[in-house]
Amino acid sequence: MSDATTLGDRLKLLRHERSMTRGELADRSGVNTDVIEKLEHGHRETARVTWLMKLAGALRTELSGLLGGPRHSGTAVRDAVTAPESTPGMDPDDAGETPDLGELRRAVDGTWRAYWSGDLPHVAMRLPGLLGETRLAHRGLGARAATPLADAHHLAARLLSSLGETDLAALAAREAIEAAESGDDELRWTALHGSYCSALLHQNRCRICEDHAVHIAEDTEPPLGAAELRRLTVWGNLILTAMAAAGTTTRTGAVNDYVGLARSAADRFDGERLDYHVRFGPSEVAMHATHAYALLREPGLALQAAGAVHREDLPRAMYGRHLLDVAQAQAQLMDLRAAESTLQEAESLSRRSFRDHGPAYPLVGELIEEMAHVSPDLRRMAQEVALEG
Repeated sequence: MSDATTLGDRLKLLRHERSMTRGELADRSGVNTDVIEKLEHGHRETARVTWLMKLAGALRTELSGLLGGPRHSGTAVRDAVTAPESTPGMDPDDAGETPDLGELRRAVDGTWRAYWSGDLPHVAMRLPGLLGETRLAHRGLGARAATPLADAHHLAARLLSSLGETDLAALAAREAIEAAESGDDELRWTALHGSYCSALLHQNRCRICEDHAVHIAEDTEPPLGAAELRRLTVWGNLILTAMAAAGTTTRTGAVNDYVGLARSAADRFDGERLDYHVRFGPSEVAMHATHAYALLREPGLALQAAGAVHREDLPRAMYGRHLLDVAQAQAQLMDLRAAESTLQEAESLSRRSFRDHGPAYPLVGELIEEMAHVSPDLRRMAQEVALEG
């Protein structure tokens, strides 16, 4: 496929490789023959991402096979968020056609699953088109399309935070809240305030983050012993965000209070829950407590909390990021070899944490400075995080 330089070229080549006519591809994918023909002839340069996903499925390939590989930079996501009236992926011919709401919801939910699995390039590839389609759907359907619009912007906020675009993440979170306000699900609106607080935390606006999270939590606090678990998930996530902010500002008393509140809510849970694209449960609480106590340089409490984190409860990359906090606590206790071993496990699970100047950067540097003998593995990790040339 090296000579196929456009979307239409790749579509035509894949169709020929599968020995399919345009009509057969249209029947199998549910995408209009006219759209397929215009793409292949270069009369359209793009199409709705829901259509592209259906074409890819019918051709037994990944979406990246049609689009020419994942877009790692997230540039298209940034552009889509900064132009809230734009509809990426839309052709002028699409202007009057409202997207199918069921297909759109499934596409947004599938992209969230890719996010939780750690496949950020895949998310970055799908998301601009989803932002465009959810905006178009909301213009045509109003409140009925509020959920996919809010969820797509929520995902944009998460992705942009992971890319270090903290200002744009906060903007996307505010757009998500505004979208939710046009619907009728108050709990989704509450969950999105948690996402906004997370964006504030990534901007290092810790006290504003904590104050806002506490304000929303106080206004929506459910009865811990009787509330629906999804309400506890949303409320508990706000408490965990406030806890992270308090840990960052080294306020031990506040962290202890938040840990107690979060554990009280999590006592109702048999395991982890994912509601409104936020997570909560016993392992989630323990993971956040580990992080907060590592920030407070309370390694004993951090490792005690880490003992309640069950690996199978967390996504792979998330557990790998958690291990950095465990290694930090071990290093604070001067158990340097244990910290190095934990770092190696973290690297195997979360490579993004070891990118240039990523989250592992300061800890790797600390170990190299403290250890009398630097192992080849630690030296290699130093090169990964750009400590050494």
